[in-house]
Amino acid sequence: MAQSDFLYPENPRRREEVHHLHQQLLDCLSDSFCATNELIGVLNMHLGCGLASIEMNRNGTIKENCDTIIQAMMEIQKELQKVDEALKDKLEPTLYRKLQDVKERETEKIAVVQKVISVILGEATSAASAVAVKLVGSSVTTGIINKLVTVLAQIGASLLGSIGVAVLGLGIDMVFRAILGAVEKTQLQAAIKSYEKHLVEFKSASEKYHHAITEVTNTVKHQIK
Repeated sequence: MAQSDFLYPENPRRREEVHHLHQQLLDCLSDSFCATNELIGVLNMHLGCGLASIEMNRNGTIKENCDTIIQAMMEIQKELQKVDEALKDKLEPTLYRKLQDVKERETEKIAVVQKVISVILGEATSAASAVAVKLVGSSVTTGIINKLVTVLAQIGASLLGSIGVAVLGLGIDMVFRAILGAVEKTQLQAAIKSYEKHLVEFKSASEKYHHAITEVTNTVKHQIK
């Protein structure tokens, strides 16, 4: 029995719980890296952006990896803002407002963007128009990405942020010791509850983000056919 088990009789069960929570966190982080790179690929290919792909740092901390994703998302939003400003500049005000109208059919919006996308990008493709409609001024940028950025920032600023990614791949006791080293033993139970809360929010935001990116890529594939 570990020494900490004398202080907390339920530690054996709690160690299992902590290890499971951290593995879920690691999975969510990995999914967010993959989804972000998928989005970067779409933007580079169809909107001519020059965004660099990102890679998970297995030797870094949770906060460092959260910050990497946040920085990439900020760069993505800058690129989308440029396209949005160009559309606003080139389109008639009534047509631009049409792009913001959630009641308008997506096919109609794509047709509107198609009128000026060649001026903005130097070429006109239905796939580029579809990407612009899906991402510029949509709930993906105004809601889903912002929500994920907020959750990642909260995780990075929490106790989780100081824990290394590599330790999550080790045994249960190693993960538990890493957390014990970061907090007072009397705070452990409260800390675990905090992790659970962050994980629930992260999983929800990550799943919505990944779903949105998948929807964008599927739309592009449909336009290319």
